[in-house]
Amino acid sequence: MATTTAATRVATRPTYGLPFVISAASAGTIVEWYDFYLYATLTPFLSPLFFPGDNPTAVQLAGFATYAAGFLVRPFGAVVFGALGDIIGRKYTFLVTITAMGLATVLMGLIPTYAQIGLAAPALLVLLRIIQGLALGGEYGGAAIYVAEHAPDNKRGLYTSWIQTTATLGFFFALAIILYFRNTMTAADFAAQGWRYPFWISAVLVVIALFIRIRLRETPLFARLKEQKKVVTGAGNWASESFSGRKVGTILLVLIGLTAGQGVVWYQGQFQANFFMGTYLKFSFQQAYPIMLWAVALGTPFFLVFGWLSDRIGRKVIILGGCLIAAITYIPIYHAMVDAANVTRDATGLITKSDPNVPVMVFLIWIQVIFVTMVYGPIAAFLVEYFRAKVRYTSLSIPYHFGNGWFGGLLPLTYTGLVGATIPDEKRYVPWLGLFDLRNLNTTGDINGNIYLGLAYVITVAVMSVVVGTLFLHEPKNVKIWSEVGGEERGMVTEATPAD
Repeated sequence: MATTTAATRVATRPTYGLPFVISAASAGTIVEWYDFYLYATLTPFLSPLFFPGDNPTAVQLAGFATYAAGFLVRPFGAVVFGALGDIIGRKYTFLVTITAMGLATVLMGLIPTYAQIGLAAPALLVLLRIIQGLALGGEYGGAAIYVAEHAPDNKRGLYTSWIQTTATLGFFFALAIILYFRNTMTAADFAAQGWRYPFWISAVLVVIALFIRIRLRETPLFARLKEQKKVVTGAGNWASESFSGRKVGTILLVLIGLTAGQGVVWYQGQFQANFFMGTYLKFSFQQAYPIMLWAVALGTPFFLVFGWLSDRIGRKVIILGGCLIAAITYIPIYHAMVDAANVTRDATGLITKSDPNVPVMVFLIWIQVIFVTMVYGPIAAFLVEYFRAKVRYTSLSIPYHFGNGWFGGLLPLTYTGLVGATIPDEKRYVPWLGLFDLRNLNTTGDINGNIYLGLAYVITVAVMSVVVGTLFLHEPKNVKIWSEVGGEERGMVTEATPAD
């Protein structure tokens, strides 16, 4: 009886193409982003439940600090899971990350509040946010690389831009599901139990995503690396390949000159825009959420537009161009948002509510989402092409998660602290880390503080990336990633089996 070799088994399996690869990778990544952004979206609501206090600014800062915790650990997740992805493989690593993310999210929906168990409540919340951050640190790199290492060289920007839509889609679904429960429940019922339901829904989503992903095989490029015995073989070899010589300098250069600016533009254009409406303009969630949903829905197709365009004119010019345009226009955009909000003030001058011009608000936030699509649409292709295959998972993930997790993830906390430090009322004043008293920057004496001051952080980081990236980063668009394994094979994959 003839023996069936592994090569014969692979050759006889039916082929599947990039649509399946993209769909399978994207489905799981959307779920991960949905999970991660549920708490982020609910931060202003959950802060009083887990961090009660008399000072509203301090309460919000505590909530945003927990929000930031999930971002701060993302680079550490990038190192841990990046090593696994480069040593063991792309597929198995992002199966682990989605499982960890799903479990942490479901448990987050089970935590008792501060009123029920005291300080244990915020401690558990922070712990689960850290687990989420570690999981996300490994997820994005795996999904981006998985698609990129299947894609043809001349369409890598377009195909990886589908992965780039997942963060915004995860945010969209988080907003939509929260809005549904808040609209169908009384305020008391939502505060008591309803806020937990969006977290529990994650259990179903994760099971579906795992079912899809488990059918995937390893990427053909990584499989070729293994055949040629070019993969890193252990912790020592991985560390040497990832961080020796000029490699750390390259990672830092990509961080400062690209992902830091991209990170702040992403979070300003979506999360901070949403927080700005609710926190400073006093929009109700019924006002703010639909505006964000429309802006995000209308802007999302442009991820694909700019991914496609980057295959033709280059990645760097689009990403840094988006950072520069955003930096120049943020101040007039946010002044226009305040004008369109038609705010109402009480006798002391405190903003109490808004009656917004909704079409104008949608347009102004849509512009910011377009900036997001410019800086984010081509970035996966840029990062994949900038680093070698054998340490690509690690080298790509570290600057991405430092840029988005630290520079971008700290944005709401930094913004809130800067504005809080300009509020003239001593009872509302919260010094930013005890270092700065910025009340002299509130030149109008507005009791609300200088609500634009946080933009200084965003603009500074974006301009920094424009300058450094323009001067020191090369354009990677024409890199042939298959040349590392001695061939031009692209995109031919076989139907997956769980045994691979």
